[in-house]
Amino acid sequence: MSIEENKAIVRKWIEAINLRDFTVLDELIAPEYIDHTNQLQGREDVRQFYNNAQKDFPDFQRTIEDIIAEGDKVWVDVKYTGTSLAGKKIESEVVTIFCIVNRKIVNGRSIPQLVTREKKLKVI
Repeated sequence: MSIEENKAIVRKWIEAINLRDFTVLDELIAPEYIDHTNQLQGREDVRQFYNNAQKDFPDFQRTIEDIIAEGDKVWVDVKYTGTSLAGKKIESEVVTIFCIVNRKIVNGRSIPQLVTREKKLKVI
């Protein structure tokens, strides 16, 4: 697969999450998928994680700020915005590294920009 095809898979996944369309989960996520950051394993864990996140933040959206690929890896810088059920606006930015094998995302690892996130949440 080309790096452009790998980037297209990640773009499609992020778009599907924004649209709350998990019908593409089987198409894009490998059955053995592992999310190292959120400790998820398999498609059902992924489905539950995003369903729960969207209950807590009904207007949660992801915007791709940058996307870079090399070989089977895709790095994507994503800005997250949303409003909690309590009305608190959030904004965060995360870089996630996905591995694509045979047109499926097999694993992912996210690196949040903690200082920015914590300041916006007024933790620091």
